[in-house]
Amino acid sequence: MDHLMFIQTGMGTDVHGQDVTKASIRAIKNAIHTNSMPGIRSVLPEESLDNMKINVKLAVPCDLDQLDFNQLKDAIPYGEVNIEVMEGGMLTTSGIVLEDKQDKNDLMYIVNAAVEVGY
Repeated sequence: MDHLMFIQTGMGTDVHGQDVTKASIRAIKNAIHTNSMPGIRSVLPEESLDNMKINVKLAVPCDLDQLDFNQLKDAIPYGEVNIEVMEGGMLTTSGIVLEDKQDKNDLMYIVNAAVEVGY
């Protein structure tokens, strides 16, 4: 990315089910769903949203090998998406195990995201 224009941050949690992909998607959506970039098209090459470059950085507490990168990229509606994953985030107790929610234990997964937008 030659021109970094925006950095949006978010947090996502999977309270029950211990699904790191679900928590990561929620973090990405939290970062991008409270922003609007109405002028972005006018500065992009060929004024096309497909020419945006999106760098997603995720701080994930565990199960990094279980991330579904296709689902993560699908959470971003436009542009060329690159995903970088690092250890981070948080594991904490939900206080209860709910078998009907496919809980394996009482942990909730918390993921942090930084979404960089540019071209």
